[in-house]
Amino acid sequence: MDWLTRLLSFLSNAIVNIGAWLQGVLMGWGLPEPTALLVVRAVGALVVGFFPLIVVIFLIWAYRKIAARIQGRLGPNSSGTWAGPWGILQTFADAIKMIVKEDIRPQGIDPIPYNLAPMLVVFASVMLWAVIPFGPGGSLIGTDLSIGIFYILAFASAALFVFLMAGWSSNNKYATVGAFRAVAQLVGYEIPQLLAVLTVVAVAGTMKMQGIVGAQNVIFLVAMPLTAVIFYLASLAEINARPFELLEAESELVCGYFIEYSGMKFGMFYLAEFMNSVAVAAIFTTLFLGGWRGPWVDQAPILGTIWFFIKMGLVILVWMFIQITLPRLRIDQMLNFNWKFLTPLAILNLCVTVLVNKGITEAFPGGAPVWTRAGILLASQVLLVLVVWGISALSGQRARRRAVRLALSEMGE
Repeated sequence: MDWLTRLLSFLSNAIVNIGAWLQGVLMGWGLPEPTALLVVRAVGALVVGFFPLIVVIFLIWAYRKIAARIQGRLGPNSSGTWAGPWGILQTFADAIKMIVKEDIRPQGIDPIPYNLAPMLVVFASVMLWAVIPFGPGGSLIGTDLSIGIFYILAFASAALFVFLMAGWSSNNKYATVGAFRAVAQLVGYEIPQLLAVLTVVAVAGTMKMQGIVGAQNVIFLVAMPLTAVIFYLASLAEINARPFELLEAESELVCGYFIEYSGMKFGMFYLAEFMNSVAVAAIFTTLFLGGWRGPWVDQAPILGTIWFFIKMGLVILVWMFIQITLPRLRIDQMLNFNWKFLTPLAILNLCVTVLVNKGITEAFPGGAPVWTRAGILLASQVLLVLVVWGISALSGQRARRRAVRLALSEMGE
């Protein structure tokens, strides 16, 4: 195994130092140091920008294959087709079709927001990846901002304005209704998502993405499972995934806010939806699964990147299973679930977790043992779940009794 250790160490050092190596090569060609540094950063930005695009191509292929297996659809799983082995080229064919398809513009549109919306939605999705840490150190992250998670939430909120631009500028009532439904959904579910993130920040003590990863000696999914569930449910609503798939609502709004888009503009909305799904998986991995942390990462940092992608892949699989199997909620059910249950639960969870975390700090001035701290946080969240479940059960019983009394009184009349 010595040769494997040496190989992993060599690859790790090569990846970590690739920026310095490229800068040295450019300076050897006669470029000034500031220019060489600018070129290296531009190359890094291109890599970060194209990474989600490449991942989405294969994600769409995997989604079609898995959905076909679960739902018994023969097309995506048929063998020997022109779309290459296992249908791997089908996504590339769809992309080419979108690029060459005619761009049809309806009459009466507002051209500036109409044309800007599809570009901005992809731009916001790409910018999320600038602060995602793919591995230890500073070379496997675009930039480790001191407000990294706040940066992510800010760009995630940009989708709200983009959807409103697309729907309002299309001069179509279906698109306008879809845009306002999107605003209602995104504004509502951003609140529990933000509260869950604040809970993580309070426990980790930092908003830096690498700092949050470093604080997870025990992954926060184990220490704070309720917080993870709240964040994931809110994120499903933010990326328009089932059971919250009401931004498009094909059966009601014939594709919703981007009904009047065709060709590559339609493809950009479709692309951004899958890019956001991958981004949510990466963010969830960073906040609750320890990011790149895993066995043997200290010996070979390249393994941190491998662990990160394994964890992210598992989160994506969970998203696929939910997306494929669950039905869509009604708009009133979705909004009631958010405002009457998820948001109050997120507020309670934040208050309880912050108080418990402060109590742990006061009880252990020298720092609590890792598993003791995680166990206390876990116990507080389990207790909160039991209390909320008991209150909900009592409320349900009272509602049923009132309904029975009302029905009996009507029968008596």
